[in-house]
Amino acid sequence: MRHKISAIKAREIIDCRGFPTVEVEVWVDQAMAGRADVPAGRSTGKREALDLRDGGKRWGGQGTQKAVRHVLEVIQPALIGWDPRDQRLLDAELCRLDGTPNKSKLGANAIAGVSLAAARAGAYLSNLPFYKYINANAHVIPVPLVNLINGGKLTSNDLEIQEFIVMPVGARDLLEGLQICYEINLLLRDLIVDKYGKIAANVGDEGGFAPPMSGVTVPMEMLSRAVKASGYADKIVYGLDAAASHWYDWDKKVYRMEGEEMTRDDVIGMYQKLCSQYPIGSIEDPLMEDDFEGFALITKKLEGVQIVGDDLFTTNAEYIKKGVEMGAANAVLWKFNQVGTLTEALDAADHAYRSGYGVQVSERSGETEDTSIADLAVAINAGQIKTGTTRSERTAKYNQLLRIAEELGSQAVYPGRNFRRPI
Repeated sequence: MRHKISAIKAREIIDCRGFPTVEVEVWVDQAMAGRADVPAGRSTGKREALDLRDGGKRWGGQGTQKAVRHVLEVIQPALIGWDPRDQRLLDAELCRLDGTPNKSKLGANAIAGVSLAAARAGAYLSNLPFYKYINANAHVIPVPLVNLINGGKLTSNDLEIQEFIVMPVGARDLLEGLQICYEINLLLRDLIVDKYGKIAANVGDEGGFAPPMSGVTVPMEMLSRAVKASGYADKIVYGLDAAASHWYDWDKKVYRMEGEEMTRDDVIGMYQKLCSQYPIGSIEDPLMEDDFEGFALITKKLEGVQIVGDDLFTTNAEYIKKGVEMGAANAVLWKFNQVGTLTEALDAADHAYRSGYGVQVSERSGETEDTSIADLAVAINAGQIKTGTTRSERTAKYNQLLRIAEELGSQAVYPGRNFRRPI
């Protein structure tokens, strides 16, 4: 039986940072069938699809009323009568309506909201959990990357590195993995307060602590002390989101760490030293986003370490193909709204897997209560997910994963140390 879209509604809602974003509802046969909220990034790559903002004085220019109008006035009339389960055709129509390579006409926030809400509606009409609707063979419960110390654009401290992460690869399942991470987090808080005072226990955009640190040595030492005190040192590996484009001087073509200029070789040497001192399992965006050659070099030099491309790839199959050809990185950060439609994001994950690359599902710094990325992580059998720390818009994703793990029962696989190649 075919069902028909009878309306598409959109509105401005508020993300976790207090900025507006877009929420979309897809109504089918006169009833609401699927809803989706669109997250927004603060640390964004220049090749991302455009998150359309209003400009002007209202909300500091961050309003999303233009994107909302595009949903109501352009997209809705075009999709009335469509069956939302025709996801690939529907997403192709969204791309056609926009007609630009980076979704700049209608806005990726408008397009992503409709695409995801349609998929939600399809799952509802099919009477399936969202993850099973996307993939009947969904069964991997991802290892969480819990960023306990925040820097970069996520905070107002002086840390250049954006995230210092623990990954509970030695846990038997997700619940034990979360227990490990949050017990470490409690100990880390005490260490930070002892050294810097209680105001230093404030957190950044994604819930990790944002103490007055800089560089990499002090935060890694502090985090390592907490891990050792927890007794879980044999069950975790560390991760970094360097977000190196944001501490790269684009005019002078050098990196800047703690006021010192660094060449690409200097930066790679810094990572080599860190990896010799600590069990680092994953580094995201270790170099600036245009340096495919540098990514290839560091991937070779840090054999055994996952090198993740975020700003490098922006969940776009075209750039992933270039990376594969050059041997740049060995994993892709996967953010469905970076490219615009769910179909394009799923195609990007598929190309990464077929090329032997890992896929790390990620939240955005401007998150909402929507838990779709938890279902999507399981749907694509990603072995890893990065969704923040202590704030409720972050923990909502972990809680949804726990529910899914319970639903899957004995079918659920927690990949542990095989997070990059879980199946």
